[in-house]
Amino acid sequence: MSFKQIDFSRYSSIKIGPKVEVKVIEEIGDYSEYQIIGRANNLLISNNPPKFAILGEAFDYIKQEDDKLYVGCATSSGKLLTYARKNNIANLEFIAKLPGNLGGLVKMNAGLKTWEIFNYINKIKTKDGYVKKEDINYSYRDTKLDTIVYEVVFNIEYGFCKDKLKEFNKMRDNQPQVPSAGSCFKNPKGNFAGRLIQEVGLKGFRKGDMAFSNVHSNFLVNLGNGKYEDAIYLINEAKKRVKKSFNIDLEEEIIIF
Repeated sequence: MSFKQIDFSRYSSIKIGPKVEVKVIEEIGDYSEYQIIGRANNLLISNNPPKFAILGEAFDYIKQEDDKLYVGCATSSGKLLTYARKNNIANLEFIAKLPGNLGGLVKMNAGLKTWEIFNYINKIKTKDGYVKKEDINYSYRDTKLDTIVYEVVFNIEYGFCKDKLKEFNKMRDNQPQVPSAGSCFKNPKGNFAGRLIQEVGLKGFRKGDMAFSNVHSNFLVNLGNGKYEDAIYLINEAKKRVKKSFNIDLEEEIIIF
């Protein structure tokens, strides 16, 4: 059983968190006492986190068989995008915009506007074997998966689109280029979290070194030496103000441990 030390103040995309011994999983099994962290792109970690595990190199692979693509969940989105481009595979251009490992992308049904990863999934593999997409409870930026996903199987269509890739990269350029955990809140139905945060006066609002970005209000950014407590303060403040002004309950997209 191997462990590795991860310093979340360097490893996580928001650059907050303690140094933690993390279990490295190299074979399928029952690890229900652990939380899986992937690349920590949408995580906010406290100084008192639960037990963490990460998928090891055994789950970093891409295999093509007939009209299916089998991808290990430790594979990065960048590696899969490069493979799709090289092999002229369509529909995965949008992951250019989504940093992280496949496990995390599947777990939160990651996407960009109307593109989402579950649109192209055939099945996933858990400790209990393969589960078909239609047997999974998933919705916008969410799945009801409380088990580790080791592999994801995509349906293959051909025709990689460079124009789409350009468009997605351009969208990415409109996002803050400082440490953040991506979108802080899910967009409420028929509305935009960023617009609501701006309306209640929190765009650019700062507590310590944490702030709602001036570039995009729904990005909680770390301007230097951001602290967990300040991030939580801002998250709660946004929820409180939006509830009071619009009677809308904002729901976090960021995952807090």
